[in-house]
Parts: sequence; structure tokens; C-alpha cells
Amino acid sequence: MADALETEALWEDFHRVVNMTSAELAAWLRVRDADEETEPLREEAGTETGQHVLAILQKRRMDLTDDDIRVMHEVVDTVEDLVDMADEPEPETAPEDTRRRHRLMTLGHDPLKP
Repeated sequence: MADALETEALWEDFHRVVNMTSAELAAWLRVRDADEETEPLREEAGTETGQHVLAILQKRRMDLTDDDIRVMHEVVDTVEDLVDMADEPEPETAPEDTRRRHRLMTLGHDPLKP
């Protein structure tokens, strides 16, 4: 039963830090990969991790794979390392803030979203 409890806690943490909907994340991944001449296929846009986060958002908890759980741990750890969840959102003031926001958005967390 500990596995189920751990998965439940991870599921909750993941959905706490991933504050973008699957539609918002999919749109962001497409925009992020588009350039002046091309736009990638919808299902191929974004980073591998971003695509995996998108896939997890579209799953039910009971359908998670071991790989999904690994990615969920990585996303939670990365977002918590980069964001003080109690103090978000905060205004962007410098180019490095924009880069940080874009990196987080690729993982499904928009620090400016209430």
C-alpha cells in the first residue's frame, strides 16, 4: 500500500507544480519550437520532457508507468528547485527571468500564472 500512497503524494505534488493545462502546455511547446520558416508537427513539438509532461497530464493516475513516475519526480524536483512556490508569481525584470520562465513553462509551470 505504500506504493499507492507514494504515487498519490507524487500525483498531488506533480499537479501542484504543473499549473498549466494540457492545452496551454501543448500550445506553448508548439510556439517554443516554431521558427520563421517551420512549425513542428503538433505531437513532436517541444522537448522530450515537455512532451512527457503533456502525456502525463492526459492520463489517469492508474495508467502511470514507471517512466511517468520518474519524469514526475524530476519535474517536481526541478520546479521546486527553481521556484519559491510561496512567493510566486513575481514580475519578470531581466532576460534571465524570461529564460527561467520559459524553462519552467516547458515543464508545465508558468510562474506568472495565479
